[in-house]
Amino acid sequence: MQTPDGLYVFLGPTLPRPDAARLLDATYLPPVAQGDVIRLCERKPRAIGIVDGYFENIPSVWHKEILHAIHQGVAVFGASSMGALRAAELHPFGMIGVGAVFDAFRDGRLEDDDEVAVIHGPAELGYPSLSEAMVNIRRTLADAAQEGVVPAATARRLEAIAKALPYRERGYGRLLRVAAAEGLPEEELADLRHWLPKGRCDQKREDALDLLQTMRRWAAYGAPAPEARFHFEHTALWDRALRDGAHRPAPHPSAGNPLD
Repeated sequence: MQTPDGLYVFLGPTLPRPDAARLLDATYLPPVAQGDVIRLCERKPRAIGIVDGYFENIPSVWHKEILHAIHQGVAVFGASSMGALRAAELHPFGMIGVGAVFDAFRDGRLEDDDEVAVIHGPAELGYPSLSEAMVNIRRTLADAAQEGVVPAATARRLEAIAKALPYRERGYGRLLRVAAAEGLPEEELADLRHWLPKGRCDQKREDALDLLQTMRRWAAYGAPAPEARFHFEHTALWDRALRDGAHRPAPHPSAGNPLD
């Protein structure tokens, strides 16, 4: 199914771009950073999807620039990672949240940003993930307990061990080693180790696919953008951000998929 022009998605390690492009005909951009949405709005997009975004060493996308897009009549969707965080905070104002991760943050079952954080390789290699997101570990352990692979009590202990690890060090291999050192039953850990290759869940990927399908349906039906449910306040800081954004290049799309 072909979708109209004007659809943009900020995407990184959560989902390979070729997989995304098979589901939604859109312009795919690197993970969103501060100022990217401001500059993208100059292109008059119909809809923006936010999956991945930078933080720590690169300033994160500003809430107000998303509100600016919504106020300009752009439909803004969020899921999986940075998109889920921002959608949980901004859904009362018109941002459209999608997926289980968004639901958990919106409902207050999750609160910490590190739940979705991962480290990843460079763009030229397709942003390969080098750690495992906590939301994926939680879902995987819940599935393992439900299927009887490990007792529920063991799943809860493993979840606590994973949460205590720095997000950069989270992974199933490290989790199982720490769990063994802490004395969890060897037989139960062995059962989980054998089950993981076929049983592990990638909740972030599932939510990203859900976002793309949601955007495709929205575009196909010609639905209007949600009405902005707020008064957009112009401030000196915001006006400076707009001036700064005008002198920087817009986000670069993937090779072979030009922004212009």
